[in-house]
Amino acid sequence: MRLIGDKFPEIEVETTHGKIKLPDHFAGKWFILFSHPADFTPVCTTEFYSFQKHYDDFRNLGAELIGLSVDQVFSHIKWVEWIEEKLGLKIEFPIIADHTLDVSKELGLIHPNKDTTTVRAVFIVDPNGVIRAIIYYPQEIGRNIPEIVRALKALKTFDEKKLAVPANWPENELIGDRLIVPPAKSVEDAKARLEAAKKGEHECYDWWFCHKKA
Repeated sequence: MRLIGDKFPEIEVETTHGKIKLPDHFAGKWFILFSHPADFTPVCTTEFYSFQKHYDDFRNLGAELIGLSVDQVFSHIKWVEWIEEKLGLKIEFPIIADHTLDVSKELGLIHPNKDTTTVRAVFIVDPNGVIRAIIYYPQEIGRNIPEIVRALKALKTFDEKKLAVPANWPENELIGDRLIVPPAKSVEDAKARLEAAKKGEHECYDWWFCHKKA
């Protein structure tokens, strides 16, 4: 089972867009791999509809999407056709057909107390092929797609600014859209934080909790 900070495994997958080598296929880009329990199920259908609705949000952040379940590729194709025909939305991103369970076992996607269907997992992978975030949901609960967009934006913001991101950012209840200065690593650094606050470089509740504009 892969963890945050691990390299995404090098694997070749069968998808609705043909065979793809991961993570090479998305080299230089962020990508979000998300698994779903099964095609032609109500909750999964609402998720795929929402992922597609937010696809431009992901692409505007330099990221691509790729889905996955243990269904055969012909099932994926028919389900995608059904969504377009009945719901009026074309699914543009590829879907992995992991009927051999190879990818699911590699990434830890099989629920140990259920059956061979995959849990609702999300892997956010950076342009270097490093797993930066992992989110798991039970089969019974659909995901919040805007939160995945927010997590991606937060990771990119941290990489650019080297400042931590608070809860519910950019609408944090304490500091709004401001970012958190990394913790002090010495007594001198702690004192310097407060001195810097007096000069207006950032604001502090205390030396260990300082924040600044993005």
